[in-house]
Amino acid sequence: MILKISLVKRYIYSFILFISALAGLQGTCKYSLKDVSIPPEIKTVRVLYIENKARYINPQLSPKLTDKLRQKVINQTRLSQINGDADYEISGYVSDYSVSTSGISRQQVASNNLNVSVHISFKNKLDDKKNFEADITRNFPFSATKSLTQAESELNDLMVTGLTDEIFNRIFSNW
Repeated sequence: MILKISLVKRYIYSFILFISALAGLQGTCKYSLKDVSIPPEIKTVRVLYIENKARYINPQLSPKLTDKLRQKVINQTRLSQINGDADYEISGYVSDYSVSTSGISRQQVASNNLNVSVHISFKNKLDDKKNFEADITRNFPFSATKSLTQAESELNDLMVTGLTDEIFNRIFSNW
């Protein structure tokens, strides 16, 4: 009986220790990107439509990617979105949208990658030295038992979010 109580206490203490450690990690890992690298004189941004120039065109990708990037910039910075001459201008196009084999099992394709690349152009109207162009590439694995259409429907949100985050971080973070 005493052994049972001791064992129960040990489990309770372990659980409390685990929860405390988890709570401590959450409290110390908070990090915000809001206005991280935006000089105070920068007030406006213009996010142009991200065209799809890839050989294969996913008709949902460009509009969703453009909208998600606009929303992220507006929600996570103090910049105002305008349609005219802005302090920052972001433009780009989908340069690659292709499928490649990523895994083979028993001499058959087991998994594929959906490869997506976006070419981004960033212009800082107040400091030309900060202008740049960059290629953002992400690979999204999917089972070879699925068709491309099935994989796209499952991966669309993940693709848009992942690409948007990388584009945003490339522009607004100094890492």
